[in-house]
Amino acid sequence: MMFSDCEKELLGLLAELPFADRLDLTALSGWSRGAVYAGMDRLQEGRLVDAIPHATPLLPPTKRYCLTSRGLLCLADIAAMPQEEMLRRRPVSAQWQRVLLQRLDALAVIYRLVAAVSNAAFPIRVRLFRAGPVDAAIVLPEGRTVAVVRQGLTVDRTGFSKRLWRLREGTPPGGLLVLAPDDVRLRQARRMLTGANFPVFLGLERDATVAGLDSPVWRPPTVAVDLDLRYILTHLDPRGSLPKESQLTRHASPVGITSDTRGPDWLLPSVLGPAEKRVLDLVSDWPWVSRRDLAGIMGVSVRRVAQLVGRLKDMGLVHQADDGRHGRLVLSDRGLGLLARRDRVSVGAARRRWSAASLNPPAPLSWRNVSGSRSRQLLRNLDHTSAVHRFLVALCEQARAAGWEAVELDPPWRASRYFRYEGRLHSVLPDAFGVLRLGNKTLPFFLEWERRAVRPVTMAARLAPYLRYYSSPRPLDDHGAEPVVLVVFDEELAASHFPRLARREMDRSGVDVPLRISHRKALEQLGPLGRAWQIPGLWQPHYAFEG
Repeated sequence: MMFSDCEKELLGLLAELPFADRLDLTALSGWSRGAVYAGMDRLQEGRLVDAIPHATPLLPPTKRYCLTSRGLLCLADIAAMPQEEMLRRRPVSAQWQRVLLQRLDALAVIYRLVAAVSNAAFPIRVRLFRAGPVDAAIVLPEGRTVAVVRQGLTVDRTGFSKRLWRLREGTPPGGLLVLAPDDVRLRQARRMLTGANFPVFLGLERDATVAGLDSPVWRPPTVAVDLDLRYILTHLDPRGSLPKESQLTRHASPVGITSDTRGPDWLLPSVLGPAEKRVLDLVSDWPWVSRRDLAGIMGVSVRRVAQLVGRLKDMGLVHQADDGRHGRLVLSDRGLGLLARRDRVSVGAARRRWSAASLNPPAPLSWRNVSGSRSRQLLRNLDHTSAVHRFLVALCEQARAAGWEAVELDPPWRASRYFRYEGRLHSVLPDAFGVLRLGNKTLPFFLEWERRAVRPVTMAARLAPYLRYYSSPRPLDDHGAEPVVLVVFDEELAASHFPRLARREMDRSGVDVPLRISHRKALEQLGPLGRAWQIPGLWQPHYAFEG
């Protein structure tokens, strides 16, 4: 088979960047879109490349391509390189293929970023990493390097800080681009990377995915300024080099790929649609959520959720447990593994914490019969867990009706904040954290749903961590705006006592915490955005947020 220059280059690019789509290949090759599309059609007709469908909540549906064993053999002949050496030097082996397919959602975002870089520096080379602290590295024409690190939704603070520590202790790149899932974790990463001995720039994943070369979506760790890629690429350290990573020991030829719901786990990212992936992320964040509450958070009908959940159940990704009153949704071990591999998290650790697998399958559903430690705790306190879910549903529904947007809803493990106070490490451990947006104004909040803090001593103990937290500049540093603390009691009597105690404790400590206090019945009548909140020292009901 005779190949055009364009087709030869496309084969070479797919050996360097498996599962790129045609838009990525157009940007990286320098050929026109028409030439790339025609070339990929011809390569596919010749069975030199395979194509799989793919879409995420951030990226539209597309086809992603990889070399077949026949295409790899043709490329080896074109490059005058033995096939074994090609397998060793490029990420094209069956082992690499499996790793990249498991991370396909993350890989797609990184490829969009790489394509944007190629618009300013051409040609570039890209190296993908399997197990190192970085996900990819880009080599510019003059030899300068920039590494890319993505923080996934399921990555906890400790695990990500260890990754960044390994990066800082290793070979320094010429620069680092960090993709964060939200503003809070972007600010956390900024603190972790302050003082790094190489240039660092951080951006939100959703912005970097659609941003162009001149879009100011990147922020340095210590300066409050937004930068674009064109500026960043001119301020890399020319002394930087590529991180090092050990090679795979096995190099089998790539296998044929067909997207099939009955296929292996590593094909799931190409099989699932954006809505199904969003359901998986939400069930991961809020285990034991009911279908009705999930529909309220997503803003879709219960029937639509039932359709999505039904397909996920058929694929073994979601389990629906019956607690006698409501069908509760939780990820299966297969679903946990899917998200963990996507975000480069330990699958074993994820299952130890979040697995809903039964310790004794014949026994009925019970918190004592659930293997995951955190999943067991949430099920043990199911009334409290459900109350938090219902609050978030009411907030989302009322916000949508009022023209507001809930841009972030974090579960307890992501809502926690750790800080130093008088030389010791302290924390606030709320039941949820969220961010509402009204126009250009962001309104962050912590949620504390109290069922047991009914005695004065217990109430004071609940308030003490927030007094320490708000005595420092950390609330503003963490969120860019001071979050309000929403405290909700089951009983009206407890809610009526807490404002007086809180005012007394704040006067004693000299720290003012932006508390908003309410109870279940008031919220059921007026909703979270209604005039259902008490502010310590003020006797008239107030709104929680001043929009």
